[in-house]
Amino acid sequence: MTVEALRNIYQIKATLVGIKPPIWRRLLVSSTMVLDEFHEALQIVMGWTNNHLHQFIANGEYFGMPDPEFEFDCKDESKVKLNKLFCAEHDAILYEYDFGDGWEHKIVLEKIHPFEKDVPLPVCKKGKRSCPPEDCGGIWGYQDFLDIIQDSSHAEYEETMEWIDGEFDPESFDIEEVNSILAEYCR
Repeated sequence: MTVEALRNIYQIKATLVGIKPPIWRRLLVSSTMVLDEFHEALQIVMGWTNNHLHQFIANGEYFGMPDPEFEFDCKDESKVKLNKLFCAEHDAILYEYDFGDGWEHKIVLEKIHPFEKDVPLPVCKKGKRSCPPEDCGGIWGYQDFLDIIQDSSHAEYEETMEWIDGEFDPESFDIEEVNSILAEYCR
């Protein structure tokens, strides 16, 4: 049996928890992708900059980058494949990024497709809305940020606009740019 026969293509939806309207991405990945590679793909499709710690939580277990300086029990994400955490459609895990801001992502296996070697993986199929800026303060800080940038008379407007280099459209999502970055860094 070939390796391809053991692989599937997972259609996964990643949704940022607690944001309305939702910020989400749909992507196709190999079922044999390891979690540290999946983390990289999530960073790219969501729009994060990979400047903070992260972890996956599945079935009461934690997966991340083990650090002997911390007494936190987590399994090494570089040794765990997606098909060990997702067995059936609608299975879900949690991906947490930036423990200070506490960005939680619900990761759902929407569909399992047969593996096709000509399908470039990973690839983003769809998404909605911009990722919040790094270090904006989590869900509540993001809402404050949106309120500030929509009110040019707000006392913090100028400082905030300078912080984001004068541009932020909460409704935008550039799938072509995301897939270009995925192709460069994850294949």
